[in-house]
Amino acid sequence: MLILLPPSEGKNQAEGSDKFSLTELSFAGELSSLRAQAIRAYDPSLLSALAAPAISIYSGVLYQALDWQSLGASAKIRGAHELLIISALYGVLRPDDSIVDYKAKISTSFWKKTLTQVLDPLEQEVIVDARSSTYSAVWTPDPSITVAVRVFQEKNGKRSVITHMSKKYRGELTRLLLKKKRARSPHDVFAIAQESYRCELTPPAAGKSWYLDLIIPVE
Repeated sequence: MLILLPPSEGKNQAEGSDKFSLTELSFAGELSSLRAQAIRAYDPSLLSALAAPAISIYSGVLYQALDWQSLGASAKIRGAHELLIISALYGVLRPDDSIVDYKAKISTSFWKKTLTQVLDPLEQEVIVDARSSTYSAVWTPDPSITVAVRVFQEKNGKRSVITHMSKKYRGELTRLLLKKKRARSPHDVFAIAQESYRCELTPPAAGKSWYLDLIIPVE
């Protein structure tokens, strides 16, 4: 399983004494050149700045709901391999990659070709896509095994899309998936989600992915 996450606008500053290193990031062989180019265009001083694990840098609603620090050891080990964070400055990261905080906006045209080449070959049985639309365009995984997460609120029998707070529920779902037995199919993802949410699973059609809809009741 892979779980695709967006970054967050909210970020913590790196603390400690670790210096940033391009060569120590995941996918360094494939992405170091583009990362260096993006960083130099944004702020060259970051190349010698202090760094911290990406999972501690990102501090937005999704990451608050994920609450990485309180996860058990086995869930963290699973997350270190299964979480991929799409980033404007670094392309794609794993949770333990040490990075410098930033405020850049992602360029799909800058990253799409290379990220597709890097991520397409990754072996996976199911991909849970919890990205926002801003970050989903840089890589389109195989729709037959991809479950895109949508969040709706329902009031008096009527549904409407939840926008900002959908991040909270995606973070909660990510946490739930990391704590449970590894999902190997869209139906496994659905079964795990059902433990905490009213939800619906829609099979792929016309080249689209599976959709997992979380239905949040509103009084």
